[in-house]
Amino acid sequence: MTLIKSISGIRGTIGGSTGDNLTPIDAVKFASAYGVWLKQQRVKEDYRVVVGRDARISGEMIQNLVMNTLVGLGIHVIDLGLSTTPTVEVAVPLEHADGGIILTASHNPKQWNALKLLNAKGEFLNGEEGAKILDIAESDEMSFSDVDHLGKITKNDAYIDIHIDEVLDLDLVDAKAIADAKFKVVVDGVNSTGGIAIPLLLERLGVEAVKLYCEPNGHFPHNPEPLKEHLGDLANEVVKHNADFGIVVDPDVDRLAFMDENGEMFGEEYTLVACADYVLSKTPGNTVSNMSSTRALSDVTNAHKGTYEASAVGEVNVVDLMKKNNAIIGGEGNGGIIYPELHYGRDALVGVALFLNLLAERKTKVSELRASYPSYFMSKNKIALTPELDVDAILEEMANKYSHERLTTIDGVKIDFSNSWAHLRKSNTEPIIRIYTEAPTQTEADELADKIIADIKAIANI
Repeated sequence: MTLIKSISGIRGTIGGSTGDNLTPIDAVKFASAYGVWLKQQRVKEDYRVVVGRDARISGEMIQNLVMNTLVGLGIHVIDLGLSTTPTVEVAVPLEHADGGIILTASHNPKQWNALKLLNAKGEFLNGEEGAKILDIAESDEMSFSDVDHLGKITKNDAYIDIHIDEVLDLDLVDAKAIADAKFKVVVDGVNSTGGIAIPLLLERLGVEAVKLYCEPNGHFPHNPEPLKEHLGDLANEVVKHNADFGIVVDPDVDRLAFMDENGEMFGEEYTLVACADYVLSKTPGNTVSNMSSTRALSDVTNAHKGTYEASAVGEVNVVDLMKKNNAIIGGEGNGGIIYPELHYGRDALVGVALFLNLLAERKTKVSELRASYPSYFMSKNKIALTPELDVDAILEEMANKYSHERLTTIDGVKIDFSNSWAHLRKSNTEPIIRIYTEAPTQTEADELADKIIADIKAIANI
């Protein structure tokens, strides 16, 4: 059982001992620290925080604990109930709120939950802000409101519809063109809130949606990370229904992957590539993704005469670099689309709309679209950490070993070879080292990963 305290939020397993898991006491502790930090940012009469959750079994319990903790601090809560991470991000500025909290552990299995923390812009906190909240949580700085100054909870279950309205209002989303194409799509909502939001969006766009695992009960029918090995049922349904393609999202709907008409994965890494291709064809500009994302985005950006830059891993790092470089689209290779015209956050809903417009305009099959992009293959691996391992020393040794290659060390170690790369880094959310490699063929990517893993094990004597 695990409790991970990081700048990106508080994530842990439900049950067990306090301080080692995400227990009710831990949920209250960190919600309190966030509320105290929020009140330190600005002195005012009323504070407001938007709170929503995915459909995890523990979600209602954790949400009630978090909301009532904020009430005890004199903070008013806008309760979105079942929602998505991007919906909460959209709601924060629309509600003129001071911040937001999403209760979700993203792609982690059902025993996990987490508090994802937002600022007044509806964006994730930066490292300094996250560190301050962790400091407050371990201090005696918390002071709660008296009985005459408690906050109130206001329910608002309209925000998924409002979020869809905001997507449809985008200049590059042509609902009529999509409806005229008469698409049929199978949607795997992994029995979470994507099963609510994605079919509603498709209905508004005139797309026929075949629902698969769209009951938001938190009983994930397969591993909720949207990877090929977990999506056999989706592949079968796409072929069975003669659908144009399949859509799968993670439990909080900030990651998006597609499956082609043959039941083959479009490639999670290529979600951003395709959406960027469409956006850049209409509004030329720059792009950003993180260092663990495919080179194909750089290739497509260059083809549209734009500039591509790579950030450290983590949504907040991608967003920071997008702002600095005036990027018009960006995201992460795990299927996270960030389109600033809507908001600075990964958003599967806007990704679906942009992808549908690309297909409607090109009048091509999804398999043919995928074949039109530069072809790279990725291998994603991880090594579990033990407390005695000095991970920083291991990464330093790896950098020394490959010092003759082009290295980037802003986030772990990335080794760029002539036609491939390897990225090694500590995870922000799990006690592991991630090893990502990319090469022109899957065999080459796997072989490079095996070599890097063998190097790490030799250095660490494991």
